[in-house]
Amino acid sequence: MLKSSYALALSSLLLAGAVHAQVVPPAPLSPDQPLPPTTPATPQTTPAPKLPEPYGSGLRVNLSSDGAKYLRFITWHQVWMRYNENNTNTLRAPSKPESSQLDFGLRRSRLLILAQLNNRFLIYTHLGINNQNAVSGGATPTADGKKPQVFIHDAVTEYRVNKYVSLGAGLHYYNGISRMTNASTLNILTIDVPQTNWPTIEQTDQFARWLGIYAKGAIGKLNYRVSVSDPFLTNASSTPLSLGVTTGPTNTGTNVAQYNPQNTGHVYQGYFSYDFLEQEASALPYLVGTYLGTKKVFNIGAGFLYNKDAMFSRPTSSVVTLPLAAGVDPFAAVPTRTHDMRLFGADVFYDSPLGADKKMALTVYGVYYNFDFGPNYVRYVGALNPGYGAVATRGNAVPQSGTGHSAYLQAGLLLPKNLLGSVARLQPYAAFQRSSYEGLRKADGDRQAAKVLDLGANILLEGHNAKVTLNYRSRPDFTNVNDIKYRPEVTLQTMVFL
Repeated sequence: MLKSSYALALSSLLLAGAVHAQVVPPAPLSPDQPLPPTTPATPQTTPAPKLPEPYGSGLRVNLSSDGAKYLRFITWHQVWMRYNENNTNTLRAPSKPESSQLDFGLRRSRLLILAQLNNRFLIYTHLGINNQNAVSGGATPTADGKKPQVFIHDAVTEYRVNKYVSLGAGLHYYNGISRMTNASTLNILTIDVPQTNWPTIEQTDQFARWLGIYAKGAIGKLNYRVSVSDPFLTNASSTPLSLGVTTGPTNTGTNVAQYNPQNTGHVYQGYFSYDFLEQEASALPYLVGTYLGTKKVFNIGAGFLYNKDAMFSRPTSSVVTLPLAAGVDPFAAVPTRTHDMRLFGADVFYDSPLGADKKMALTVYGVYYNFDFGPNYVRYVGALNPGYGAVATRGNAVPQSGTGHSAYLQAGLLLPKNLLGSVARLQPYAAFQRSSYEGLRKADGDRQAAKVLDLGANILLEGHNAKVTLNYRSRPDFTNVNDIKYRPEVTLQTMVFL
């Protein structure tokens, strides 16, 4: 028994020694002994940046399995930050003149809802705001820019009769005159479309829209759109006395036409274009400004707008003694002349990829207008005008339309990919407009031309869906028609649409 106990104790000691021997650290290496080889660590690779997927059909809800019935939503904002050298005698606030300023504003904020029930029926609603800044564009535009009115731009129902014609009705955007009078604001080449393209905007129309009926379609490569609409009442507070200048007891005609508040004639419009190369889509009225090299398009077009008795005037030989007798209707007591509104345009549009590899694209558009509003008519408009008050030439206003003619040319070049990285693309552009209206005459009787130059560039982050635009404008200040000064205007725009 005692021997067994000794044997067990000896076995335990031997086992403990063996265990201790296994954990004894190795002797330290001498300084001149080489280090043992080590297994190299596997380098970690940085994953390549993932490019965004193409935007595709956007915010779309299919109502049928084949996608023939759908609901489509489009929304966009165009935000401006701008430095503007104001026209002479501009006010920034009541009794506060301002020679220049930095301002911020919403050029456009819109929502469009489109539904296709089948291949014959279409309905869309377009609403939003325009031109809101701290000075104007609000619910009370002459006071401030607060709480702008959200209003309907388009409200249309359309029926496709056959492959050649579709008929529609409602508050529509099927305009005549030119391609740019039907321009989409989602894919403009320059920072904005010249207001001259919408010569009747907010006068006889509702922000370039009309209440009426239209027909549109294509016959081969010939595209057409024609419409008949009611003119909105405008200039309603004007009377024949508004067409004159009062000096003492007399009111003398000026021979300058104004919008006729008694205009009840229909507005007839049409625009026709021929596609020499690829056919353009025509499901909606909005025509593309630049395709960014995705299509090869070459079109020529022409259009018109006609509105009988849309304007009225009084010659300088018309002299009225004031005051008129109580209860006398000035329209009956003071003779006036009425003038038909005749507006015509002709244009050309070219958009194509360049080179065998199609890494670049060129966009060119030119248009010529001939307008007849009656004698000596001129209207001033400034987009998102930063000037306060009612003076026509305030802020950044230029001669927007008038009896006479105007020509506009723009060109842009989409530069190759990877110039600004793997996502962004650069598209520099230039545009020039020259207008000559009979109501803009110097003291010697010669017409004073209005010239506007734009130079800028688009940085396309996701095509037109997300872009930044920087634009420099040189525009004429017509405060003194005999001494035209050209003012600078620098605008940075950010735009996103989904």
